[in-house]
Amino acid sequence: MTGREAGRPMDLRRSGRRLARLTRPERALTGAVLLLTAGSVALTVLGPLLLGRATDLVFAGVVGRHETEGASKAEVIGKLRERGDDGVADMLSGTDFTPGHGVDFHAVGMTLLTVLGIYLLADVLGILQGRLATTVIQRTVSRLRSDVEAKLARLPLSYFDGRPRGEILSRATGDVDNIGQTLQQTMGHMANALLTIVGVLAMMFWISPLLAVIALVTVPFSVVVAARLGRRAQPRFVEQWRTTGTLNAYIEENYTGHAVVKSLGREAGAEAEFREHNDALFRASFRAQFLSGIIQPAMLFIGNINYVLVAVAGGLRVASGNLSIGDVQAFIQYSRQFTQPLDQAASMANLVQSGVASAERVFELLDAEEQEPDPARPERPAVVRGSVSLENVSFRYEPDEPLIEDLSVKVEPGSTVAIVGPTGAGKTTLVNLLMRFYETTGGRILLDGTDIAAMSRDDLRSRVGMVPQDAWLFGGTIADNIAYGRAGATRRQIEDAARAAHADRFVRTLPDGYDTVVDDEGAGVSAGEKQLITIARAFLADPVILVLDEATSSVDTRTEILVRRAMATLSSGRTSFVIAHRLSTIRDADVILVMEHGAIVEQGAHAELLEAGGAYARLYAAQFAAAPEID
Repeated sequence: MTGREAGRPMDLRRSGRRLARLTRPERALTGAVLLLTAGSVALTVLGPLLLGRATDLVFAGVVGRHETEGASKAEVIGKLRERGDDGVADMLSGTDFTPGHGVDFHAVGMTLLTVLGIYLLADVLGILQGRLATTVIQRTVSRLRSDVEAKLARLPLSYFDGRPRGEILSRATGDVDNIGQTLQQTMGHMANALLTIVGVLAMMFWISPLLAVIALVTVPFSVVVAARLGRRAQPRFVEQWRTTGTLNAYIEENYTGHAVVKSLGREAGAEAEFREHNDALFRASFRAQFLSGIIQPAMLFIGNINYVLVAVAGGLRVASGNLSIGDVQAFIQYSRQFTQPLDQAASMANLVQSGVASAERVFELLDAEEQEPDPARPERPAVVRGSVSLENVSFRYEPDEPLIEDLSVKVEPGSTVAIVGPTGAGKTTLVNLLMRFYETTGGRILLDGTDIAAMSRDDLRSRVGMVPQDAWLFGGTIADNIAYGRAGATRRQIEDAARAAHADRFVRTLPDGYDTVVDDEGAGVSAGEKQLITIARAFLADPVILVLDEATSSVDTRTEILVRRAMATLSSGRTSFVIAHRLSTIRDADVILVMEHGAIVEQGAHAELLEAGGAYARLYAAQFAAAPEID
């Protein structure tokens, strides 16, 4: 695991901007979302002002009903001042009433109907905005998943070798899903909140600049509190998703090897280690959620202080006659609308920070160094015969740790080459270089006279059929798994390949034969049978070069003999590389290469190498000294 993954500080602000840029292909829909949001917010902001007007109509009617009809407003206020009721006179001076007239219920009703229509239209626009926003988000997340899948296909094998599969899976699935949920729950709300703040602030200044300034007094405190708590929560969310990936990797690892865990009685140890990872995730999640969770209560407290200040100041302005009751009512509603988006932003802080932390992990995957691209004009062998030449090949996984140095060997077309040697000698590495899973650090490998580095990987690998040591099946029928070796293969070709690999017999004993469904764990078939299916898959591909990496390691002795005979038949006219620890499987090879420490120390036929009494003879003696030979 790299230092970055181990918890080095991450630039969440940059990742947030990059996450926002993912929606650029949906600019048209995003623009429509913003227009609909602006329309909905504008109508919503207009509502309190009209409700304030309705309140003024009611209050004016109540006041005017008790005054003498025919008198003017000025006369009524003058009489109040003459009686010493200056406070009432000041308050009524800000009210537009007509003496002798009661409540104009028609005007009030029309105002309320207008408000109702405005709110209904705002809701319709909000629904349309939500639908379009969902479309934008789901398309964005879909593209992100496609980008991740395409990136995984372009990454070198070394990337996967150096990381737990569960950790990579966590980034490709869990983190991408978390990004989608974050965008879904915040994108529309953020735009709505921003526009609401702008619209409400404009209305507040229009009604009363003094009250607007008072309402803004608490905003800096809100920003400071949210920013400081947010900065403290950010690294906690990073840690939360890092430990989530670690836990997923551990669960995937133990689930894959659950039979070994049980057979060795390691359940208690596995549970203890799981609890350790789980507790680490609990601590990280608790800290992240707690720190981000207290932002909203803090913002709510500051908002309540703002409400009190506005209410007191507004009451004084009404008493002085500078504002009507309806204006103050509208202003108080606006002050609530002004603080509500801030409260919403605070409540979504944990979602935003969690989503951006996941985005950082996904972007780290997308930014990983890719394998070298294929040549712009790839070369192809003029004639494909299966000749392979290694010329002064060198390779090292780490710059200061050489594995293969100055290796040269020439393999004639149609010959069977066996590669043997102790563990770590470089046998599988040699095959990985031939398949270009890794690139050589020195020298070159030629296929029929063409440097494989000058060929496209697809062209090279289409000529090579590989049966790995660990058999791999996918969820589907056995016929589908065999047909994976050649697109468009017929049923007869599938069955012929199975017979050649001696898999036909056991397949036909299954309940549904070739239509028997297996899962990715190969449930219903044994390890040896899984290997036979993968061998049949390679035979169906009919490659020029056949690579068998410990392909018979999971089959029984009798099946091994059958597979060995089938391999001898199918190897005719095909260059074959056989990596084996069971030396009984490679005695008939044309050439046996004995590797030690990345170098070929011996090469020759089986009998020649035994007679030489060198490294091969020692390996053979160690394996068969106490066992009879099988012909």
